[in-house]
Amino acid sequence: MRKTVAFSRRSANVFFHILTRCNLHCRHCYINPEQHGRRTLDIDTIEKWLTLFAERHAQANVIFLGGEPTMHPELAQAVRSARSLAYGSVTIDTNGYLFHDILDRVTPQEVDFFSFSLDGPDPSVNDPLRGEGSFEKCTAGIAAAKARGFAVSLIYTVSQANIDHLAAMPPLLESLGIDRFFIQVIGVRGQWTEDSRQRETLAQVGRDTWLEVIPKVAEESARRGMIATFPKVFLDPGETFECAGLVADNYFIFPNGRVYRCPLCEDYPLHGLEIRENRLVDAPRVNETDLFPLTIPEGCVMNRIIQPRNLPPAQGGELPYKIACCMLKEEISP
Repeated sequence: MRKTVAFSRRSANVFFHILTRCNLHCRHCYINPEQHGRRTLDIDTIEKWLTLFAERHAQANVIFLGGEPTMHPELAQAVRSARSLAYGSVTIDTNGYLFHDILDRVTPQEVDFFSFSLDGPDPSVNDPLRGEGSFEKCTAGIAAAKARGFAVSLIYTVSQANIDHLAAMPPLLESLGIDRFFIQVIGVRGQWTEDSRQRETLAQVGRDTWLEVIPKVAEESARRGMIATFPKVFLDPGETFECAGLVADNYFIFPNGRVYRCPLCEDYPLHGLEIRENRLVDAPRVNETDLFPLTIPEGCVMNRIIQPRNLPPAQGGELPYKIACCMLKEEISP
């Protein structure tokens, strides 16, 4: 079975943002140029940085992201470099526009997965979130990738704006031939969070709704033949909280050289590592790695600091639930 990004204990993933430029302006985009830079990395730098992380963790999964990574003219060479460095898997995340004829420049032997993003089962739901015409372009891109023999996954970012339409996704994905379905919770990060109206429209889904909808859709997706992955988000008070910063190896690399271990921190200079003169070094203290070992009743300490609106009020001094780590997820197989 082909590998791709893994959200489990002891997994290792390198999320490599090779540029921050994109042709779309998704309402919930997490890229923050003030924190991540506006640079497009040249292929020499990409290859040197890939080497840094290949040496740090053998057989890690590498995921090329942007912005829109297919806008990078040397993406195909970056893929081949990752293969030569023996990464465990190579995935390209894309909005579906597939620039620079990328499907003709790489092979299914070089790319394990093309991972597409859709946020609704039809244009009326998806396009207001991701841009007019993006549903048609994305589904056409999926068909083109499948026709060339590539394995395809799909990411659906759940928010208040589209939770009511998630149940319509499994039949669509089955018809498209999707191999893996990633349901993810919207992260309260990126420049859109500065707009109070956007924050309300795109707010995270409450616990009762999440638990009612998400597991059922995941189970239905698996019944239709695809592997479904989703974050648990809400832990019962008695469940053990684990932080991926302590039990997994995830690296989020940005073009300005910042390397985060936790995606919730990306709006702040809390990165644990940074790349200086093509060397990977520890970032100045205090940073995210100082926070990973902290134990709090609410579960995820990053959530408590950065997006505390997710947390419930204590009832009689006790919290009714904890927030789980967003990088450790549930998986259901067919």
